[in-house]
Amino acid sequence: MGRSPLLIFCNTTTASSFSSRFLPLSSSSSSSMYTNLNSLSLSLSFSIDRNSNFLIVGYCRLRGGISYSSYLNKLRPIRGGGGGLRAAITTNVNAFRCNCTTSSSSAASSSDTSSPSSSSIKKRIVSGVQPTGSVHLGNYLGAIKNWVSLQNTYETLFFIVDLHAITLPYEAQQLAIATRTTAAIYLACGVDTSKASVFVQSHVRAHAELMWLLSSATPIGWLNKMIQFKEKSRKAGDENVGAALLTYPVLMASDILLYQSDLVPVGEDQKQHLEMTRDLAERVNYLYGGRKWKKLGGRGGAIFKVPEPLIPPAGARVMSLTDGLSKMSKSAPSEQSRINLLDPKDVIVNKIKRCKTDSFPGLEFDNPERPECNNLLSVYQIITGKTKEEVTQECRDMNWGTFKPLLTDALIHHLHPIQVRYKEIISDSAYLDKVLVEGAAKASSIADATLNNVYQAMGFLRR
Repeated sequence: MGRSPLLIFCNTTTASSFSSRFLPLSSSSSSSMYTNLNSLSLSLSFSIDRNSNFLIVGYCRLRGGISYSSYLNKLRPIRGGGGGLRAAITTNVNAFRCNCTTSSSSAASSSDTSSPSSSSIKKRIVSGVQPTGSVHLGNYLGAIKNWVSLQNTYETLFFIVDLHAITLPYEAQQLAIATRTTAAIYLACGVDTSKASVFVQSHVRAHAELMWLLSSATPIGWLNKMIQFKEKSRKAGDENVGAALLTYPVLMASDILLYQSDLVPVGEDQKQHLEMTRDLAERVNYLYGGRKWKKLGGRGGAIFKVPEPLIPPAGARVMSLTDGLSKMSKSAPSEQSRINLLDPKDVIVNKIKRCKTDSFPGLEFDNPERPECNNLLSVYQIITGKTKEEVTQECRDMNWGTFKPLLTDALIHHLHPIQVRYKEIISDSAYLDKVLVEGAAKASSIADATLNNVYQAMGFLRR
């Protein structure tokens, strides 16, 4: 069966409350087109996270091997021209807005009828950051800050992905130090160990073991298509690239599938890897799950849960201070390109003062000719907790000489308590060690159960 990503925007929580009419987002307002979902044989899988303001991507499964474009051609227009439909066909990700007519009360009554067991079990989320370089503003706003809200709604496991950190040349003497620093930053940013498990990836041996088992089921063609491998290997050169960089996505799949994760927060650069994780889960389930597993004494059924991506709120992707079209990165050669979470006040002042801007009058969001302006306004919006409209109203008539000190003060004010808390945590080695040991123990209890099932389903002699 084919599969194409489907992004659904909706203010309801159940599939049964959806009306049958969807609006392709690629349509312009002047030629918008409604389509009738009932004219298609589609099976939708999606969920809406109302508590954390996240959009969850579902997948549209096509029956009988028919292409997605063929299905789109069968959509029956209710009003509007055909331009929007043709645009939807050419996009890689097909996004629809649900025009629900269901009232809030009916949605609430629908959720009340769900079984107590399904509503009481929290969905599980896993995520991590590499301990390479310094944790910067992009890591914080794009990932760690979101974790703090997610831990209140989901069962969460956040780890330091030190095994991933060695896929490129690194300083062995700094790896352990950077790992502890990253863990302390997690806690300083507000990750609560009473709600989330914090651990080091290499402290749970099941990650490496499952990666090897999954490697045997991963077609090499899948790995050769990975964009990140192509880009990084091109920069480093073949002689400086290890096999680990090629098999990096398999380890990422192991990280996710070990914990039977329901959702995985992903950025733009990780979407392809997560899609491979989903494909790999389905492949292993097909090759070794179901009746085959049951004949070997297992429970049967799916070995792995197939995870869904959790898309961060708009504006959470922070760009470089020296190039508004490039993502803020640890690997960028210039320190000027990023704000590190532990940068002292004078360094933050200097970096913002020297960051790239433009010569246009006023300040504005979403102008493609002003990527740096959009980036700095977005950072200010997220750091201050203001709405986009409030920032637009406040800053539209400002010049850079007025705005830069405003942004600098907001950053220093926001990061100061994190830096104070970090110093307290990193100076208390016993406390940090205890957190990591307890986190690894909890993670291992989940991971080992999954790993044992995989060994059994793949026919290994029981230990």
